[in-house]
Amino acid sequence: MEKLVEQVWDYTKHAKFYSYRPNYAPKTIDMLITLAKSGDVNKNLKVADIGAGTGNLSIMLLERSCEVVSVEPNDAMREIGIERTKGQNIKWVRATGIDSTLEDAQFDWVTFGSSFNVMDRNEALEESYRLLKRNSYFSCMWNHRDLNDPIQKIAEDTIIEFVPNYTRGTRREDQRPIIESRKDLFDNIVYIEEDFYFHQSIENYINAWKSVKNPYWDLETKEGTELFEKISLKMGERLPKEFDIKYTTRCWSAKKK
Repeated sequence: MEKLVEQVWDYTKHAKFYSYRPNYAPKTIDMLITLAKSGDVNKNLKVADIGAGTGNLSIMLLERSCEVVSVEPNDAMREIGIERTKGQNIKWVRATGIDSTLEDAQFDWVTFGSSFNVMDRNEALEESYRLLKRNSYFSCMWNHRDLNDPIQKIAEDTIIEFVPNYTRGTRREDQRPIIESRKDLFDNIVYIEEDFYFHQSIENYINAWKSVKNPYWDLETKEGTELFEKISLKMGERLPKEFDIKYTTRCWSAKKK
């Protein structure tokens, strides 16, 4: 079967580790639901969840009574998502975020959970605009590690020890400039961030790192696997067996003109 994504964003080897990642802060999702409903508390939101992965955000939306269409090009991730959401008010679609194959102006909300950064963001905004009803919202969000957290500081220092040129990429950037650059499409930008703590064992924390796709260690190569094994071994020596670790959910939303 033809792959829909370039090799650089092929998450096939990473899919099974996504369950070890913390999900988004629940109160942030609640606030976003309120924003998307735009004052109509009884509104049944129809959501296009773009780059849905294994369904982490989609599941949170289903728990809040949304009707969800989850778009995910990677077969391995989508299959896990389908299994996790079986029997619920959700449809899974094999497509990309810039060519979702969905109908025009049919959605109350378009969401990108940790996916806006893996595609051309300008094209993703154009596709979101096409999918949304008038005056409806687009949102992109990520969970960011709090780099001032003692655990994360040890992890970061360990990575830099092995990868001196390590950077965290587009997902760490302020998304406001790219949204503001398309004022012909979106306006009324809303920014939300919320700190939370997540309890993890060292084994699960290292498994969560295995879900990360970056140019420094590619788990599909012998060299990448060996590098990651060195990093994870050192993390295991330096970190406690269990810990509460601080993350921040950050989300940018904007209203379709």
